[in-house]
Amino acid sequence: VAIVVVVVLVLVVIATYNGLVRTRNRIDNAQSQIEVQLKRRHDLIPNLVETVKGYAAHERQTLEAVTAARTHAIDASSGSLADQAAAENVLSGALKSLFAVAEAYPDLKANANFLALQEELTSTEDRIAYARQFFNDSVLSYNTRIQTFPANLLAGMFGFTAREYFD
Repeated sequence: VAIVVVVVLVLVVIATYNGLVRTRNRIDNAQSQIEVQLKRRHDLIPNLVETVKGYAAHERQTLEAVTAARTHAIDASSGSLADQAAAENVLSGALKSLFAVAEAYPDLKANANFLALQEELTSTEDRIAYARQFFNDSVLSYNTRIQTFPANLLAGMFGFTAREYFD
């Protein structure tokens, strides 16, 4: 009977540990997917700025704000999630301003290149939103798991710590 109890406890420990590792790896993968989509967005912005520049050259302040926000977002990608999220939110605001400026230029709004870039950015924004949601759901699952019994015992012993959300 004692051997059966020990075997069951060992199996529970193994299953719990493997579940924690699996959940942690899901978070890391989800974070990588966010980074892929953010890089995609960062790569599209220079083309968009160049297209708008040809039609709205006197909107220099808006164009410079978008470029500066992009640079800041790229720089923040190596920082904490909170810094990265804040920089990406500033970039989103700058892009909204750019699209608002574009509304004043009918020729620009009709430009095929601009429309394609705008569609690509919209699609990428949707992918970013989905990736962030998946990441935050994974973090919720992981954090809940490491804080509940009996996984919290193993989490503490093996160095599993809570992860922060991508706000």
